Amino acid sequence: MADAVSTQERTVPARIGDSEFDRDTAVTRREPGVYDIDLSAGWTIINAVNGGYLLAVLGRALADALPHADPFTVSAHYLTASTPGPAVIRTETVRTGRTLSTGTASLFQYAEDGTEVERIRVLASYGDLDALPDDVRTTATPPALPPIDQCFGAGDAPEGAPPVPGSSAITGRLDLKLDPSTLGWALGAPSGKGEMRAWFGLADGRDADPLSLLLAVDALPPTAFEMGLKGWVPTVELTVHVRTRPAPGPLRVSITTRNLAGGFLEEDAEVWDSADRLVAQSRQLARVRLG
Repeated sequence: MADAVSTQERTVPARIGDSEFDRDTAVTRREPGVYDIDLSAGWTIINAVNGGYLLAVLGRALADALPHADPFTVSAHYLTASTPGPAVIRTETVRTGRTLSTGTASLFQYAEDGTEVERIRVLASYGDLDALPDDVRTTATPPALPPIDQCFGAGDAPEGAPPVPGSSAITGRLDLKLDPSTLGWALGAPSGKGEMRAWFGLADGRDADPLSLLLAVDALPPTAFEMGLKGWVPTVELTVHVRTRPAPGPLRVSITTRNLAGGFLEEDAEVWDSADRLVAQSRQLARVRLG
């Protein structure tokens, strides 16, 4: 796989449909409802393939299997950790209607003895975002973020910051700039607040679309870091609502946790586009290691 190109180095942004993200989420239809893919190692973090990338892979298969192309709501249960390499996706159409279609999808990989192991199971409804009315009534407001040049990316780690164990390959695929006020964990002084905010884009300059929003909601460091916890925070369940097609330009992502109990926490994410529109929301339940 070609190395990711940083924001500063690229001259011509990649286009939707012809980018690293599109190539790495592309599925091959083996037969109706069955798709093959080679999960890319470029989207790994610590010891596993990123859950948002996996959701986008399943989302692309469902977009092909269902008569509607845009994800409206996608709910995923992560059963076992996925690894780079071959996988098969099996989809089933549950219902088709004039405005919404609903389907399921499961991603399988192979055990050493060749048997299939289910990694993720998804239930999703798809529609046409362009057919939605323009009426918006909301009390939600975009997150207050410093300008991009005052935020910090993977190459801006402060001196003395602890390294992240395992793979961090996904950071080379993203143009992620974190709000300094949510970076205490990187300096050994977490705030104790369950908050994470960042500007989000893809490293090759590809603009966001509904499918990449499934990645954006799960691409930031976990809020558990800023709560003083360390290590992998595996997702148990993740539900994403895509609200509208994003405008070109960088996204703003805000994630909050209000309750950590019994070794589990929730993360509520909002994604805002360059036109100050709330384009996606999500909630996930994740497991943390205490002590």
